[in-house]
Amino acid sequence: MADFLQVSTATENREQAVELARIVVTAGLAAGAQVIGPMVSAFWHAGEFGTGEEWQVLLKTHSTRYSDLEAHLLAHHPWRNPEVSAVEIVAGSAAYLRWVATTTDSLPSE
Repeated sequence: MADFLQVSTATENREQAVELARIVVTAGLAAGAQVIGPMVSAFWHAGEFGTGEEWQVLLKTHSTRYSDLEAHLLAHHPWRNPEVSAVEIVAGSAAYLRWVATTTDSLPSE
């Protein structure tokens, strides 16, 4: 696994997205978050095709924090089976990646 990850989830509305971002960053599980939306999502749910408006939450973290971050998102997310996925950050400025590492290592987890 790469040292740094961008973790993604989505919510039904802006308030839920901002709250998830807030609790994860203040818990030290991610160095920062962006809330993007609204956007249209197309998906299968309960055997039926659907579309809906969602707000995406992008979180930057160190790979050592991923399992705690995932567990935290699943415990606090308003959906029963939310998307929680991660992609490796394969390159980034040295100062930014140091900030992600320092921030996620130095803050207490919940």
